[in-house]
Amino acid sequence: MAAEHAVTLRAQWIGHQLRDMREQARLTLKDVGDYLNRNPSTVSRMESGLIPPRVPEVLAYLDLCGIDDPRRRDDLKTMAQDAWQKGWWDGFTPDVAGTLIDWVWLESRATRIYSFQVSVLPGLIQTREYAEAVIRAEDDGASDDQIDRYVELRMSRQRQLEQDQPVTFSTIVEEGVLRRTVGDPDVMRGQLAHLRKVAAWPNVEIMVLPAAAGAHASPDGAFDAFRMRRPYPPTGCISTAVGIVVVEGDKADSLFRRYDRLRTMALRDGAMQRLLFDLEARLE
Repeated sequence: MAAEHAVTLRAQWIGHQLRDMREQARLTLKDVGDYLNRNPSTVSRMESGLIPPRVPEVLAYLDLCGIDDPRRRDDLKTMAQDAWQKGWWDGFTPDVAGTLIDWVWLESRATRIYSFQVSVLPGLIQTREYAEAVIRAEDDGASDDQIDRYVELRMSRQRQLEQDQPVTFSTIVEEGVLRRTVGDPDVMRGQLAHLRKVAAWPNVEIMVLPAAAGAHASPDGAFDAFRMRRPYPPTGCISTAVGIVVVEGDKADSLFRRYDRLRTMALRDGAMQRLLFDLEARLE
């Protein structure tokens, strides 16, 4: 039997594909188990994402279910490879929750990321000092070593913005995020200066939703939306008080539409830069 890993989003994705294929072919777990030389409970765990399937198992599923479309076969083979993919983030897995590792993986697979934030700046554009202040405030029981690991993970994620084929990142933050002094005035000045710098990068767009805008398209709070590389669907992540909710399909599409509506109300370019200059000057 394959060793069980922590359940990841990518393992759940391919597991759902396998289950859908089996059900459409009107096969039982025992039918698949007999074909794969696995017991039905193991097949069930694969379809639930508890055991990421290997490429040969996925190809066997495809054969048994009569799927011969080359595009579908290539897509599922890619998903099987990704389910076992090792990345730079694996060095952090003992220190962080599975949900955050899923988030890091989504960033690594995305072509475009859209982020609306209402309390803190997105991790991809935080300075080290700002990140440390946010993390310490959020987890006051963590040791200094743990804090250092969390900060290092956040800084490592920012490589997505500077690699050879960088992700396109667009964010809208509520004005109150910029007016909230995180850390101390020196930390906040450094953060505002960093925003002015990265806003000039061709793959980064930073906008501010002014307080004067009043009611807006996301009264329930923050969210992130990812345009993914094939074979993955557009994906949304909604921040809640108890964690992150991942959505796909129509629910993900609704987040992209919500972001477009927020964009029409946001300050950008010169107006945004003037606000950053003004806020930075007030901290002197």
